[in-house]
Formats: sequence, C-alpha cells, structure tokens
Amino acid sequence: MSNTPSANLGDFQEPEITLKVERMRHSAAHVMAHAVKNLFPNAKFGIGPTIENGFYYDMDLGPDVKLVPEDLEKIEAEMKKIAKANATLVKAAHPIGEAISMFKSAGQTFKVEIIQALEAAGETQVTTFTEGDFVDLCKGPHIMRAGDIGNGWKLMSIAGAYWRGKETNPMLTRVYGVLFEKKAELEEYLNMLEEAKKRDHRKLGKELDLFSFIPEAPASPFFHPKGTTIYNRLVQYMRDLYIPYGYDEVITPQIMDVVFWKKSGHYDNYKENMYFTNIDDREFAVKPMNCPGHTFIYASAKRSYRDLPIRLADFGRLHRYEKSGVTAGLTRVRTFCQDDAHIFCTPEQIESEIYRQIDMVLKTYDFFGFTDVEINLSTRPEKRLGTDALWDTAEGALTKVLDKVGKKYIINPGDGAFYGPKIDFKVSDALRRKHQLGTIQLDYQMPERFGLEYTSPENTPLRPVMVHRAVFGSLERFIGILIEHVAGAFPFWLAPVQARLVPIADQNREYVEAFKKELLALGIRVDVDGRNESMGLKTREAQMAKIPFSLVAGDRDIAAGGFAVRKYGDTAMKVMTKEEIISLFKELNGLPRKVAESVSL
Repeated sequence: MSNTPSANLGDFQEPEITLKVERMRHSAAHVMAHAVKNLFPNAKFGIGPTIENGFYYDMDLGPDVKLVPEDLEKIEAEMKKIAKANATLVKAAHPIGEAISMFKSAGQTFKVEIIQALEAAGETQVTTFTEGDFVDLCKGPHIMRAGDIGNGWKLMSIAGAYWRGKETNPMLTRVYGVLFEKKAELEEYLNMLEEAKKRDHRKLGKELDLFSFIPEAPASPFFHPKGTTIYNRLVQYMRDLYIPYGYDEVITPQIMDVVFWKKSGHYDNYKENMYFTNIDDREFAVKPMNCPGHTFIYASAKRSYRDLPIRLADFGRLHRYEKSGVTAGLTRVRTFCQDDAHIFCTPEQIESEIYRQIDMVLKTYDFFGFTDVEINLSTRPEKRLGTDALWDTAEGALTKVLDKVGKKYIINPGDGAFYGPKIDFKVSDALRRKHQLGTIQLDYQMPERFGLEYTSPENTPLRPVMVHRAVFGSLERFIGILIEHVAGAFPFWLAPVQARLVPIADQNREYVEAFKKELLALGIRVDVDGRNESMGLKTREAQMAKIPFSLVAGDRDIAAGGFAVRKYGDTAMKVMTKEEIISLFKELNGLPRKVAESVSL
C-alpha cells in the first residue's frame, strides 16, 4: 500500500525491511484492532494493512464516538496489556459460508463485504487469526505471539478514510502506527519527525515571509517579494542551462478551445483535472500541460531532418484541479509552473537526446545538494498505444543510455505512460526522505495525433519522436522541498536577502548606507538594520531570518575600511575589507553560471 499517515514523512529511508518486520507490523495492526475492540466493543473493522514504516486500521466506532489524539495513549496502553499477555496467534481456515455467518453474527459488516467479494472472485475459503478472545479475518502472515511486536512501535495519528476509497461509502476512522524492529530505530525516526516539523516549508514560508495562501484562492500560493526572488532565481538558473543544452524558450496561450484538448486526448482522459470556461458560445479550457501547445509551434513550419532536434522550453503557468484533501502547501497545488521542455527528434537521435537530458538533470541535482538520486525506468503498461516493436525500440534506447551513464537504476515493469516508457528521478533530502522531481518521457502518440512530420534525406514525410522533460518539475513543489532540505537557509546566490549591514552607532550609518548602494549596484541583495536596538537583538534576528551574511560596522571597522563579517550559523566574526567582501560575494553569486559553463556535450 502507498498510503502514509499525515504525520509520517512517507519516504523516510528506514533500515532494511525484512519478512520479520513485515510480520511484526501486520501483527501490530491486529493487536491495535484488538485493543480498540476492548475499549470500544461496538467497533466494526475494515482493513488493516502494513504500509511503509508501519501499519493502519480502518474502523467504524459508531456515530457517538470520535477519536481524538488523547485516545491514542489509551489504545497504546491497552495494546501493551495485550502484548504482555502474549497470546499465540492461531490461524484457521473456514468455508466461505461459515465465515460469512461468523462475521455477520459478530456485526462485522465490512468483513462480510470483503468475504463476499472474495466469494465472487471464486474463493471457496478464507482464513482467520485468533489471539486471545479476538478473531480477525486475515490471510497472514503473522508473528507467533502478540508480545513479539516488540517495543519499537507507536501510534501516530488519526485520519478519515472512505470505505474502499469511494466517496459514496461510509467515512471510517483510520488510526496509523509506526513500527521498527528495534526501539533505537523508532527513536531515530521520531527525532527525524521532530526535525521535519522545524523544517516544514509551510512553517518556514510564513516565518521567512516567502509565500502565503488565502481561502479565496485554495491551493494557489501567493509568492511575496522574497519568495518571488527565489522563484525567479531558479528560473534564471534553468535559463542559463538552456543555452549550452540548446533550448529555445517559447510562450504558449493559457486558454484554448476544447477542440484542441480533444485532439490531444486530454479531454477524454484528463477532463476531471481541468478548468473550463465559455467564451463567445465556445467552450475553452485552461491548460493543464504545455506539451500540446508545443506541437503547434513545431507544425507552424515545414521541418526537415536537418532542423532536428528542436528543443522547446516553456515556463507557462499550468492549472490542474486537485481535491482539497490532497493539496499540501507548495508540494501539491492547483496552479504552478514547470521547467517544462519538449524535444522533437528523429528516432536515430533518441539516445543522444536522452543522454543530454540525463546529464542536465544530474548536474542540477548535484548542484543543489541532492547527491543521492534514485533513477527509475518505467516500461510498457498493460494498456498502451503503439506496437510491441515500437516499445521494444523505445525501451531499448532508454536502457542503452542508462547503461552508458553508468548509474544504477531500478526497472518498474508496467509503470510507463500509455504513450511510451519514461525515466523518473527521485532525490533524497537532508532527512533522507525521497521526492520524485524530474522525468524524461518518450512519446510517439502526440506527434501522431497532431500529424507532425519532417522530411527525410529522400524527401519523404516521416514522424518525429517527442521527448517530454522536466528537471525541477513544478517550481512550487521544488521550492517546498528545497526549503525543507536546507531548513530555510538558502545558498548565497539564491537567498532573498544575501547580506544584512548593521551600523553599531548612528555615526556609522552613512558608511553602511554607502556600501549598501555599492553592493546593490553589483546585483547583491542587501538591507540595513539601523534600528536603535541592541546588537544582540539585531544579531539574533539576522540569524532567525537565515540571512547568509551579517556585516557589522563600528568606528574601528570603518577606520580599517571594512566590516566584521559573520556567516549564518557561525559564532565567530571575521574582519574583512570591502574589496574582500565584494570579491567573495561575486564568487558566490556566480556559482550557478559555473554549472552552465561546465556543460560539455
């Protein structure tokens, strides 16, 4: 199961999962249900699977019972009593009819529904596990005794979940827990959760005055001046890379007739995620993706094999409807911008183009400090377009390039897009959580749908291949992930305020303001704290704002023609001349461009 609790960091890289740990987690869900049944005798249970890091159980406690966080402690205490009793978990097989009668008489309607579904699928018997006086429908496997769940577990959160995930079904209470084989691993995980709370991009975004949300624009961020500075610097970083990697940037319309989206296939396959409006008695849609618009630019002129590859990049704003229950800060929004690009190439150019895109992705992640990158190759799904021969060619090309790159990769059978295989990139942040960012996808179907062509050396029309590519992915999501990765302490070149100048006394103010103008003229983002407050307060506030450098000037510093410089996170100050400061700031500000200058293809 991919479900994870809201308090869970989901992709935390835990110790290696063994069959023993899986059984412990499975059994802990069973023991939790037993504890709930003891505390709430009328409880009805749905499903209780293992998930990453732990387990959960869905239950209906009745209309008059609403669990609150304090109830988790009561359930935990009851679980410990059950574990201490250490009853054996006994497996038994039952004919379908007998099992239905057993759970129906116990009032377990959800279990009856599960058994009936198994019967409809052709099953003739089911299994139960009995532990003490508690019987649960389950196929196992479990540990031998209840006490074997150990002491490395904890109940974490309460959530709501529709039965079988359908909004028309009853809303159940879902209780999440985590379990590790050793208590020390649990403690490490809980410490990581505490650190994650401090790094939460929603919390830091407010504290650092980067962005905000309002109810009138749900899941649509407002970037404040400081947040916009970060946003624009990321865009500029990518634009600098577009030059050596051979991209041309384009701008495409936000709203287009639905005829266009029907032709692209989005109307039939993505309509529930799109926004629509009527203009002059015609139905239009706000674009959720850039790729169809790029096909029109390609088709606007006759193309020869000599023109290919054509690489089009687009920072156009996209809008996709997401249910309110899944939106979360910047990481899941309804309006966003991608560092989106599409490459139109010949089949013979696929390998060289994919290699170029992988190089761009890995260079970028390394620069941002994401040094642990997982690469996934997703192959043909069961439902797909195109011939097997075409898929063989496409998958072979991606495999060949990945082998050439020399990086380990994981094959995800059947997880490709319906139009072609893809390569996805997941990065591990400072807390070892994994996030998917970039993607490279081969598409043979969009060129077919829009009738794209180029002329061969023999002057015959041929169909190009389309490569979809994103490095950051959504800029909004990338910013959210980056905030948590660096705990809000951005590198100098990206920081909204790169240095704060602080005069010790009023007579030092003129000197500080003059240097501020000098730095601003060089493109360095600085401000001055000239308030009549203590130096201790000013220093603390500069640290809380996570400003990379504080430059303090008193009479002695001015006489020496410099400042006392303190780097964020350091306790000591270093005296530097203005020339040394300018040299350092220029070097740090130019680091992104060095990435572009290092490109050699």
